[in-house]
Amino acid sequence: MSAKAISEQTGKEFLYKYICTSAAVQNRFKYASVTADTDWVRLAQEHPWLLTERLVIKPDQLIKRRGKLGLVGVNLDLKGVQDWLRPRLMKETTVAKAKGILKNFLIEPFVAHKQEEEFYICIYAAREGDYVLFHHEGGVDVGDVDAKAQKLLLGVDKKLTEDAVKGRLLTHVPADKRAVLASFVVGLFNLYEELFFTYLEINPLVVTKDGVFVLDMAAKIDATADYICKAKWGDIEFPPPFGREAYPEEAYIADLDAKSGASLKLTLLNPRGRIWTMVAGGGASVVYSDTICDLGGVDELANYGEYSGAPSEQQTYDYAKTILSLMTREKHRDGKVLIIGGSIANFTNVAATFKGIVRAIKDYQVPLQEHEVSIFVRRGGPNYQEGLRVMGEVGKTTGIPIHVFGTETHMTAIVGMALGHRPIPNQPPAAAHTANFLLNTSASVSTPGTSRTASFSEPKAASSASPAKKSKPSVPPAVPTVKATTLFSKETKAIVWGMQTRAVQGMLDFDYVCSREEPSVAAMVYPFTGDHKQKFYWGHKEILLPVYKNMGDAMKKHPEVDVLISFASLRSAFESTMETMQYHQIRTIAIIAEGIPEAHTRRLIKRADEKGVTIIGPATVGGIKPGCFKIGNTGGMLDNILASKLYRPGSVAYVSRSGGMSNELNNIVSRNTDGVFEGVAIGGDRYPGSTFMDHVLRYQDTPEVKMIVVLGEIGGTEEYKIGQGIKSGRITKPVVCWCIGTCATMFSSEVQFGHAGACANQASETAVAKNQALMEAGAFVPRSFDELGDIIKSVYDDLVASRVIIPAMEVPPPTVPMDYSWARELGLIRKPASFMTSICDERGQELLYAGMPITEVFKEEMGLGGVLGLLWFQRRLPRYACHFIEMCLMVTADHGPAVSGAHNTIICARAGKDLISSLTSGLLTIGDRFGGALDAAAKEFSKAFDSGLLPMEFVNKMKKEGRLIMGIGHRVKSINNPDMRVQILKDFVKQHFPATQLLDYALDVEKITTSKVPQSRFMGVASLLSLPCRDEADEFVEIGALNGIFVLGRSMGFIGHYLDQKRLKQGLYRHPWDDISYVLPEHMSM
Repeated sequence: MSAKAISEQTGKEFLYKYICTSAAVQNRFKYASVTADTDWVRLAQEHPWLLTERLVIKPDQLIKRRGKLGLVGVNLDLKGVQDWLRPRLMKETTVAKAKGILKNFLIEPFVAHKQEEEFYICIYAAREGDYVLFHHEGGVDVGDVDAKAQKLLLGVDKKLTEDAVKGRLLTHVPADKRAVLASFVVGLFNLYEELFFTYLEINPLVVTKDGVFVLDMAAKIDATADYICKAKWGDIEFPPPFGREAYPEEAYIADLDAKSGASLKLTLLNPRGRIWTMVAGGGASVVYSDTICDLGGVDELANYGEYSGAPSEQQTYDYAKTILSLMTREKHRDGKVLIIGGSIANFTNVAATFKGIVRAIKDYQVPLQEHEVSIFVRRGGPNYQEGLRVMGEVGKTTGIPIHVFGTETHMTAIVGMALGHRPIPNQPPAAAHTANFLLNTSASVSTPGTSRTASFSEPKAASSASPAKKSKPSVPPAVPTVKATTLFSKETKAIVWGMQTRAVQGMLDFDYVCSREEPSVAAMVYPFTGDHKQKFYWGHKEILLPVYKNMGDAMKKHPEVDVLISFASLRSAFESTMETMQYHQIRTIAIIAEGIPEAHTRRLIKRADEKGVTIIGPATVGGIKPGCFKIGNTGGMLDNILASKLYRPGSVAYVSRSGGMSNELNNIVSRNTDGVFEGVAIGGDRYPGSTFMDHVLRYQDTPEVKMIVVLGEIGGTEEYKIGQGIKSGRITKPVVCWCIGTCATMFSSEVQFGHAGACANQASETAVAKNQALMEAGAFVPRSFDELGDIIKSVYDDLVASRVIIPAMEVPPPTVPMDYSWARELGLIRKPASFMTSICDERGQELLYAGMPITEVFKEEMGLGGVLGLLWFQRRLPRYACHFIEMCLMVTADHGPAVSGAHNTIICARAGKDLISSLTSGLLTIGDRFGGALDAAAKEFSKAFDSGLLPMEFVNKMKKEGRLIMGIGHRVKSINNPDMRVQILKDFVKQHFPATQLLDYALDVEKITTSKVPQSRFMGVASLLSLPCRDEADEFVEIGALNGIFVLGRSMGFIGHYLDQKRLKQGLYRHPWDDISYVLPEHMSM
């Protein structure tokens, strides 16, 4: 959501810190917070004014009209405050329908004043700008301020002046207070804009001879502006509405949501309830809650929440296990039900998300059985058949009753089944497999394009009148004065902002199945790479689409483009969209991003209105015009496009807020009518770029559209304009309308639903009120969402009966090959892998080392030796072995600059080479003569030991064969000058390893070889062979694991030498002549 209420203390802190006004604002930062844990002595020390001033105390928990409710203690001393608190603190109280515990209180100085010194001011945001309300009488008895107050609308980007305040708002204020109030109101409005408030009310605002006093304050801020205002906001805690506790599980899910590109929401309504939901989609989550409440389950509804936006398997698992943990804490006498529902997804891989839910169900198998939980599942979308299959299988294997349904079942039918209002089908109809779009069920391989792009219900003759193909203009077209009625045609060309290759490929596949002559995507814009070409498929053929670094180049080279589809992030969407509207050729912009600050969206709307541009979004999946054009991921994959017959136009046009619900409407409309002519999801934000009425009027003026479907929502008043249009006769076509969110009026506390705009700020914004008004205006309104399909079918059948609609014969579309990656995802094909790996897996939510999650590696403090054991030996080595490996790395890290590897590294560094080149130069010197004798030594000692040779026999054998014994001999170290590195390793192995036969054998060999020549180069290599499995140890020696330890350790030293040379700024190395012996052939000396 965007607009979130903040505590009074937080609001006043912002005001005192940042307001800029010449008015003398008094009592700045004079407030103290009190809870049950407050230490009163310390509180008085921190706020000495508590002991010297008269005080006011009140709860700070988003409670309205506290004075009327007797929840304000006035003109008290500190002891009086404590006495007043005693019967109230941590006590339950009822405010309207909400029951809650009074926990947080605010103490402020009491301000003695007269009634005529009290004023009322409120600033709040609307689509058209910001309203400033001012009334010369404030306080608890202010009454209906909307009717009484002076009101001033500041349009978007307009500034408030003191003259405007005096002339429009302060007409009833005494003259001696106007200047002070005007300055304060202007400063307050500037603060409101600067800190992205959406609502700010002060009542009363007291003005005395001493200055301005802010007594009571209520405020909301746009939480999506956090990335802009973080420095000034700091870390804000948003309190829950009164009557609803803040649970740690809600905070956990909010944290997951903040770290994810997906949307994860959870609100606990009644933790003891028996009805739990896990719903995919912001709109669908509201519909399921509505249906549960409609069927009498409001008192047993435990939670509201949603997961959407393609969460990963791990994210879905974390979300699901939180729900299951909550619902299995207390038993219910009637058992419990879990409704795993959702609309038909546009781009979320249903099977992947369901795998996360299945993991959670398996983890909670026993608690779910003990609490007698029944699970009802309904879902559609990409790969949903596999998801449903997996869900059904886990029900069979765990014994938990899991009832699974797909798109053949109405979305909310499972609610009636779960609550006992509908029978549960024994064998639900089997849905077609996702792969069916590969097959053409008709004998016809393809059909003429016109037969699929003309309106499906019009006579064939009408289909020939297709618009002429656009020519490329040599000069920019004139700027239109009004927005277009027709946004998309089969010649529409678009530019896609963002490297969204999957969405673009989906658009091209849709184009192909609609028999478009050319792709609808002309180019892409991606500022983070240079200009290049990106490969896509057009049917069976590969094509290249240009990708530009900047918008200007794309527009200049593609003047035929009139649509921009923006996948820009919430941080960059505003700037990129404003830039786009500089180009007159763009007539339609779809903004996919969710979370754009409302102030920015309103500026986009203003600019779009000035330019005659239609904006779809923000926070949308887009829209679709069957047979012509689709935006991004709208409509889902081809299997859904074919199932919902979106490859050719029907007679029904719809508009909704929700993207997921728009795909559900595609399904409902296709099952009950001849199909969709056009559908748009305007987005879930409070201020969508275009409104319901904008699109309804377009549909009214489009002859091919015969009936209109509107899926409205709680929040805002746009739906009333549709009713007014019907009453006035502007809208004459049948309108089927339903507003979701009817459950909100049944909840005791305020619930913010998934969409930012889904919140009623007054009675007229409730879904119930809007549905009633639409019905009275003449729209076709069902009794619930369950009946929406029936109403649509009834209206459609009447239109067919009256021959307004003449259904035409179905014509099959051409087939489109399935992408390899998706076919593999579905398990339809197999291919030998190019690589195999058994040590690491980065594909999931968490990196795995030999099957061990990286968090466990750190949790168990395995260290570098433990990680090396996992990645090299695929096992958890014992602690002593891990420590030994780390010791080996430490003792081999460096041996000075004189050795060949370090020498090479230094020379390369001084030659100006980079780190990698210098390191590689040093590593290339490692071999049998330098550092690389470890593997050979291990092989020789092991072979001699296994063959039963005595140490003396082994030495004699090697001497007879004329071979050196690897690991023996050193240029510097000897018995008389022992290598302490060797001694350290030997002592550790002797003390900690369970068996040291090979080490003992090697030490005996050392004694023989050094008895006359006191040189020892033995480095304890045989100690590494003391692994539990001898065959495994031999294999690791054979493939170079011991040398690997030396290479890894010595790399640290080489890098150190490189950095040292760079730090010392050493120049190019040239070897001195006097250190070179020049020996030329004598016969050439002449």
